[in-house]
Amino acid sequence: MAGNSALSAAVKAKKDEFYTQLTDIEKEMRYYRKHFKGKTVFCNCDDPFESNFFKYFVLNFNRLGLKKLIATCYATSPIAGQQLSLFDVVDGEEEQRNKPYKAVVTKVYDVTGDGGVDMFDVAELFKAHENELVELEGDGDFRSEECLALLDEADIVVTNPPFSLFREYVSVLMEHEKHFIIIGNVNAITYKEVFPLIMENKIWIGASIHSGDRAFYVPDDYPLNAAGCGVDADGRRFIRVKGVRWYTNLDLKQRHEELILVKRYTPEAYPFYDNYDGINVDATVDIPCDYAGMMGVPITFLDKYSPDQFEILGVTQSWCGVASKVYPRQVQVDKNGKRSQVTKLNDGAAIKVDTPPANKTYYEVDGELFIKTYARVLIRNKHPEQPKEVQQ
Repeated sequence: MAGNSALSAAVKAKKDEFYTQLTDIEKEMRYYRKHFKGKTVFCNCDDPFESNFFKYFVLNFNRLGLKKLIATCYATSPIAGQQLSLFDVVDGEEEQRNKPYKAVVTKVYDVTGDGGVDMFDVAELFKAHENELVELEGDGDFRSEECLALLDEADIVVTNPPFSLFREYVSVLMEHEKHFIIIGNVNAITYKEVFPLIMENKIWIGASIHSGDRAFYVPDDYPLNAAGCGVDADGRRFIRVKGVRWYTNLDLKQRHEELILVKRYTPEAYPFYDNYDGINVDATVDIPCDYAGMMGVPITFLDKYSPDQFEILGVTQSWCGVASKVYPRQVQVDKNGKRSQVTKLNDGAAIKVDTPPANKTYYEVDGELFIKTYARVLIRNKHPEQPKEVQQ
């Protein structure tokens, strides 16, 4: 079983081998300039010949004042084998062409006069032997002994890890106490390995992506069978991925900007949960300014979350242990009237209703009816206003 599990993870990792667009990297990195001076940056899921993370940090190496840039390539990279022969790192035999390697950059010449460089040929970085391009002994996996040693050498990790390995990837970064800026799916917020870190203010959402989808380049053999896929003017295949976010533990000015709240609490507008001691808020903009108790808000609230204004209390997932009750055997009735025995109501926030909702899934428990909300982050306003009727 362990072998099958590892194989499955490897297959999934290969399928979400997405290359982040340079423009998306540039938009996020501009918020962290002060953090990079004199630091070693490690891109440990990045082929230098393909990665726009590597490209960004080379182009801005001097402007950011970097000490060192390291990138590691894994054994199955579709680009590495084609390019390594440019530097005579391998002897050109077919079986050796996909060997993983590390690229270490400590010198980038300023050709623009403003601390930056023009668009470059990666090969030029290594021809003068001032920077290193060295084969790895292992497979280049971020969990390998070699890559973990490089991780310990680094100050900041910046990359797009495989979405399917996001839980394990974050665990490695936290175990090694690294600062990082990484991209992942917004649903990772609710992972039991990730959410406690968010709740304890050890991880938070980045500054530049708060909605919509993003385009990612994919290998030439990646199937383009979903909406939004395509080939750009340069012949590069891409897909569009919904619900992505930057995750970081580097402080941002933006995370200390408090929301302006204009709504006020009324029982009619904010129904109380049946299984959590709090009220339901369907949109971040609707958070009442005068409610002091627990509130359930959409996970996208974290795009606007300030630890100075709110306290995170939990999430409406069964593993979190915040629910005030557990439902017994229940029946799910979908919008088409199909009935089935389930236990899904226990993994979410439930609101009791008097009549079956139209065109919406609901649940029956001991003759009572409930609807289940999407995942909710449970929060408390640290400085609520007084209710209107008692204001002086």
